[in-house]
Amino acid sequence: MTRIGQAMMLLHGGDREEARNRFGLLWEQIGPDGDPLHRCTLAHYMADAQDDPGDELAWDLRALNAAGELGEERLAVHDSAVALRALYPSLHLNLAADYLKLQRPEAARLHLDRARAASEALDDDGYGNGVRAAIDRLERRLRGA
Repeated sequence: MTRIGQAMMLLHGGDREEARNRFGLLWEQIGPDGDPLHRCTLAHYMADAQDDPGDELAWDLRALNAAGELGEERLAVHDSAVALRALYPSLHLNLAADYLKLQRPEAARLHLDRARAASEALDDDGYGNGVRAAIDRLERRLRGA
């Protein structure tokens, strides 16, 4: 998780290529059958580092699939159950945005509706309010598409 965080800092600092390279190396090390929590986190951020909307969609789908593999026992080890429930709105929001970029409004609507439903798990804080605002913004874009 530390190395994922370091690559995220590169991404947020604007070095998308180096972030992609580091995320890619980590993905190879974790592997397709590795820890679902690590795969979910890594794929979630790797999607943000993509330039191609199709690649971004593929990584966001990997993140959602990995999240679905997380059992309560695994989450309890990291005390992450609450954090994962708070991640689902963002995972679905990202997928909705991906599908909208790919001009697939029906799929975008499906994931936007799932993001909105999952947003009930969000706290009334900066993160939660930011995700809810992003859902509203994407809703307006989708209505205009």
